[in-house]
Amino acid sequence: MKRVLSALFFLSLSGVVFADAPAPMASNNIQPLSQDNLFLFGATLQGIREFYVDPVSDDTIMENAAHGMLSNLDPHSDYLNQQDFADLKAMTDGEFSGIGVEITADNGALLVISPIDDTPAQKAGIKSGDYIVKINGTAVEGLSLTKAIGMMRGPRGQKITLTVVRKGKDQPMDFVITRDNIKLTDVKTKILDGHYAYVRVSVFEENTGGHLRDAVAKLLKDNPGQIYGVILDLRNNPGGVVQASVDVANVFLSANQVGYNKLVVYTKGRVPDSKFEGYVTGKDMFNGLPMVVLINSGSASAAEIVAGAIQDNHRAVIVGTQSFGKGSVQTVFPLPGGATAIKLTTSRYYTPSGRSIQAEGITPDVKVNEYEIPDTVKAPDENVIREADLSTHLAGGNDGITIGKTNAVPDSKPGSNIKNIQHLLNPDKTQDKPLFYSDYQLYQGLNVLQALHAANKSVISTNALVAPTSQSKE
Repeated sequence: MKRVLSALFFLSLSGVVFADAPAPMASNNIQPLSQDNLFLFGATLQGIREFYVDPVSDDTIMENAAHGMLSNLDPHSDYLNQQDFADLKAMTDGEFSGIGVEITADNGALLVISPIDDTPAQKAGIKSGDYIVKINGTAVEGLSLTKAIGMMRGPRGQKITLTVVRKGKDQPMDFVITRDNIKLTDVKTKILDGHYAYVRVSVFEENTGGHLRDAVAKLLKDNPGQIYGVILDLRNNPGGVVQASVDVANVFLSANQVGYNKLVVYTKGRVPDSKFEGYVTGKDMFNGLPMVVLINSGSASAAEIVAGAIQDNHRAVIVGTQSFGKGSVQTVFPLPGGATAIKLTTSRYYTPSGRSIQAEGITPDVKVNEYEIPDTVKAPDENVIREADLSTHLAGGNDGITIGKTNAVPDSKPGSNIKNIQHLLNPDKTQDKPLFYSDYQLYQGLNVLQALHAANKSVISTNALVAPTSQSKE
């Protein structure tokens, strides 16, 4: 039975690997601590024990010291106590109880990297780039990341109030969020505009590659010869398991067509064990159909690996805004006893061409900002009256000139056609909003994809529209 967590925080799960062995207690390659450093640590410890205003246990002092040593290195390194370590190990199951947001420490606050799809945080309106400054009225400034996370945890059904500072807003905003059990859906697919595959990958779990392959195979089987292009949506994807990014990239890249030694990603660190290389080994399931990848500031880590590999190999046009820039790998080393651990940044990862994503991110080929278009703004080409809308227009057939059918409401009373005109100018508002209003970036991404199809359709073979079979070979 899966263990249900008391909170959902992906935190630095993106790019985390678990060491096969406990952290080494000593190394012949590292110089021992100097006497001055040992004296500094010992004197500080003894001063707290003897003179601090309230008694503090040695366990608390040492745990605080471990937190301080690690958390001041970078936002992703930390000491994991027994609960933290158990939570982290269980995160890859993809089932949690919490609010559903990836955060990191920044400038004394908690920066939201991205809310997770269909979670309480997203439904409440938390957005990528928000800064959480208070948790249930308590300021987070001065708190360790682990301490702040502990304050946010709680059982299903409990409410939590987050005070958020958002760019463009003059005043902080309070969000009341009810924690809930969350089963992540890492892959979603649908067809847009009749012929374009939309593939949403919201997070990278251990089995995401397999889930994606199954979903794409079904999509191709259900729409034989009808798919003209594909959109891969990695927006607000905080990353996850690094190997999953390699598996996902292999769905869209073909081993016999990529360069850069067939790499998807590689890492570099100080020690040999920090080296990792992921390769393209399979066949592009979409067989080279035009492709667009959507990214934004909430696309991080494993999502950036996929976008970078696809961009380096010119497989798709990257559309959206600059990604987050989380390009480091954390290794979790269990400490003696196995109940606690240290999470330490051990390497940086690079795209196939050698680009470091750390603190840089992926730059889109076509920049499209995220806009919320109000209903009062007329969408392009919406409600436009053309010749064909005119009563008794001439038909454009090839077999002679005929009189077209009237669009008027069949009512002989004077002014009866006004109803039809009003409908043209004021369409039914109960219908689903067009993409122009509901998702402007996706709307523009689809426009780019349709342009790619129009430019390339003369060279697309019919074989590219046939779903691959399990017997297909390179």
